[in-house]
Amino acid sequence: MLNRSIAPPITDAVNFHLELKPYEKFTLDNGVPVYAINAGAEEVMSVEIVFFAGNSFEEKNIVAAATNFLLKNGTSKKKAFQINEHFEYYGSFLNRACYNETSTLTLHCLNKHIGELLPVVEELITDSIFPEEELAIFKQNQKQRLSVSLKKSEFVASRLIDSYLYGEKHPYGKYSSHAEYDALNREELVSFYTKYYKHGSCVIFTAGKLPLGISELLNKHFGKLPFGNNFQKPLYQISSTKKPGEKFRITNDENGVQGSIRIAREFPNRHHPDFLKVMVLNNIFGGYFGSRLMANIREDKGYTYGIHSFLQDHIQQSGWLVSTEAGKDVCEAAISEVYKEMKRLQDKPVGEDEMQLVRNYMMGSILGDLDGPFHIIARWKNYVLNDLNGDYFYNAINTIRTVSPEELQQLAKKYLNPEEFYELVVV
Repeated sequence: MLNRSIAPPITDAVNFHLELKPYEKFTLDNGVPVYAINAGAEEVMSVEIVFFAGNSFEEKNIVAAATNFLLKNGTSKKKAFQINEHFEYYGSFLNRACYNETSTLTLHCLNKHIGELLPVVEELITDSIFPEEELAIFKQNQKQRLSVSLKKSEFVASRLIDSYLYGEKHPYGKYSSHAEYDALNREELVSFYTKYYKHGSCVIFTAGKLPLGISELLNKHFGKLPFGNNFQKPLYQISSTKKPGEKFRITNDENGVQGSIRIAREFPNRHHPDFLKVMVLNNIFGGYFGSRLMANIREDKGYTYGIHSFLQDHIQQSGWLVSTEAGKDVCEAAISEVYKEMKRLQDKPVGEDEMQLVRNYMMGSILGDLDGPFHIIARWKNYVLNDLNGDYFYNAINTIRTVSPEELQQLAKKYLNPEEFYELVVV
């Protein structure tokens, strides 16, 4: 019997033994790879089809996002209402999303209903018709949403900083306008859909308590479709007309009382040898609630409710950003404190207590990300799409445990130089 008068031993998260559950992989008859995690106690599952149909592939802005959004809005056999009603009847949820390189169709459902739901997912991929009335509603809604968003300094700042980093024509830097929504036409969407969905390339990820015969079921509905097997990621170069170190001050609302601050620099992607160590440095700098930026600018100075730094989750080029909102009268002071924290990291190695705190935080975060099959397949999806393997997971853990304060100090000297950052305030 437990002696409850004695407290259990406390184990630091950094000493946890973490393992990433391996996926099962099989290939459909048409060459489409499927990555599966069969785990979990609940009778639920997900199927995510990742198409290489993001905005990197479009010849005209917004076409990829519009095509992806309207996949659910009508086939030759079903109207949008009937499609949504079908998924709701079975207590399922079908989401779609469009990113830079990829777009997705994601189904969450009870595993016992997967046989009734996959035929409709197949129908959307092979028989969407993009009705004119649905396109008109989409354009109207998006323009209204954009009008509202453009009044917000944080929205404008996030758009602009990406265009400064990568260039307005780069897939990571371009953004939408009312005129571009007006210019959308159905023929463009149908052409993009035909090339990148009906005859495109994709990868499938499935997770949960998978039913027997899931591979046969997926092959039945998607293994005979004319998907290509010769996909190549588009390569593009940063084409910014701005220069690192430039400072931008923009008035978006004359009566605004809050400014949105963005400080950003270009940064290598996950394949660079510095990336994992910089992830640790970033957490110390501004990556979690106990970071130096939060302690200084929120807790000590009271300039903001929250400030954070992060490495952008992009496949090719990437960036290191600092983001916050502050009263417009203290924006310049807040920026000055950000640069002071950069210099502190350059001038003095991080103390052992702070290092241990951050190591435990990062290990605990990874543990949370391994909670359940959906989190596990999401991590594998990230690795697969970035051409990484399971070694990356264990290399990350080893880096968190072993990177030294001196190494982080050298990385701060290499990357945290104010003259290499774009600086933007939008009020």
